Amino acid sequence: MIVLFTDFGLHGPYTGQVKAVLHQMAPGVPAIDLFADAPVGNPKASAYLLAVYASWFPMGTVFLCIVDPGVGGTRPAIVLEADSRWYVGPGNGLFELVQRRATKSRSWDIDFRPEHLSASFHGRDLFAPVAAMLARGQRPPGQPRGDGADRRGDWPDDLCEIIYVDHFGNAMTGLRATTLPRNTRLALAGRVLERSRRDSGQPGARGPRSWSRDRHCGRDRLLKPHRDNGKIPSDS
Repeated sequence: MIVLFTDFGLHGPYTGQVKAVLHQMAPGVPAIDLFADAPVGNPKASAYLLAVYASWFPMGTVFLCIVDPGVGGTRPAIVLEADSRWYVGPGNGLFELVQRRATKSRSWDIDFRPEHLSASFHGRDLFAPVAAMLARGQRPPGQPRGDGADRRGDWPDDLCEIIYVDHFGNAMTGLRATTLPRNTRLALAGRVLERSRRDSGQPGARGPRSWSRDRHCGRDRLLKPHRDNGKIPSDS
């Protein structure tokens, strides 16, 4: 299967155009929408989401990942294989946490160039065709990477920031709750959030000003502060 992880948003033609390419080049291969609303133009925050949610999917899955504020610039286009899952996208740190947490990984520079390559839509013209190739069982169209220009060694293993807010009003941090003691308290905008006693995994089900492990994130569950009347607590 091919899994889409993008910041294209929930409206407009972009996801549809990418999926049209996948359908043409890899007919019969399921295309799953994981995120269409990853943190916009923010590969760092997106990297922490991707690393956790990828664990939901079986070995052999191809992740088509597009959070690419540097499209058309000097950032490399890469393929990463990590723990028998494939990742296609920009070499801008988006795969940093996937690669760092993998037991085994290797990467390639993409040297495939389509006949028509938009300066601003590599997701459709470059990355989608490569993802389709991998899904069909072809080898990565490129050479093994010889440098670490796409790596971000200065990024922390866990990010103490809110990186995503879902439409229920729940906020996800870049912290893995499994790395924290059970008596951990989360301080957010001057307020202390206790751990919720209702850790059911039901979206939006817990009380205000609380946090829990997000059971929807798989093995490395993210620490998730929960909504206060649909809003993240603030100092105002």
